[in-house]
Amino acid sequence: MDEWFEKQRKELLRIIENFTPEDGTHDTQVPGLRLIRASRLSERVYSVYEPSLCVVAQGSKVVMLGQEVYQYDPSSYLTASVHLPITGQVMEASRETPYLSLQILFDMNQILDVIQASGDVIRAGNETSRGLKVSRMNDTLLDAVLRLVKLVETPQDIPVLAPYAMREIIYRVLQNENSASLKQFAVIGSHAQRIAGVVEKLNRDFAQPLRVDELAAEARMSASSLYDYFKEVTGLSPIQFQKQIRLQEARRLLFSGSIDAAEAAFQVGYESPSHFSREYARMFGQPPVRDVRLLRSALVDEMVVSADKNGG
Repeated sequence: MDEWFEKQRKELLRIIENFTPEDGTHDTQVPGLRLIRASRLSERVYSVYEPSLCVVAQGSKVVMLGQEVYQYDPSSYLTASVHLPITGQVMEASRETPYLSLQILFDMNQILDVIQASGDVIRAGNETSRGLKVSRMNDTLLDAVLRLVKLVETPQDIPVLAPYAMREIIYRVLQNENSASLKQFAVIGSHAQRIAGVVEKLNRDFAQPLRVDELAAEARMSASSLYDYFKEVTGLSPIQFQKQIRLQEARRLLFSGSIDAAEAAFQVGYESPSHFSREYARMFGQPPVRDVRLLRSALVDEMVVSADKNGG
């Protein structure tokens, strides 16, 4: 990294550190901007990535999509073009040198607006590729990201300046050589845009029975084409995708403590509690009750460590 790049990174680091008093994800007054802090290596965290740009100021993280592994750090950034069920793990972090990063959420209308304003002519095509990509960070993108993040220090400027900063960030991302697929997701009628619609439907209606023929008809594709394009974008088959979304939601419901395993199974679309328990254990490594008990125990331990750290 050159001297200028390192100076910008340290400024980004300073702001994130100042606005993340404790571990976790922190929303900001800047629309779409989240700041993240972790002071220790994490276990695997299961979540759904929204369309977004993820930038690390310090430390590194691994994201798994299906069987594929994506690692990024201050020299790179990650873009998610569609909602994807992922497994994330912080790989470099300590109390003295915490993992510090940010996530900027965007939507396809913002991308299409920037494409049109730049005069870039893109026609709907058959191109599709992974909805998750890691690219090399560059000076112009880091500078644009820093301008957006700096607005947390001057909230009075956010309404006027944040839209322009966001627009520049999207423009800089689209200039990257890896941006072709991101552009296709924004083009109405493209195969990528149709698959994005299927992904959105599965995220929304995950508890409903999966009917590939109906999804294919809505996407104006054959069932075999839908399967192939869907797997190309998400790294998963439609049924694998639905299963991950269902199990993540069931885990969230169980951890909230409001329902038991059988009720969670029914709420996310399983007809058989035993089938649910088997698939849950296969994904999370433990049956539902034991897994949630371990999660709660880990949370209590974390709270004790935090209290000790803060003199509580």
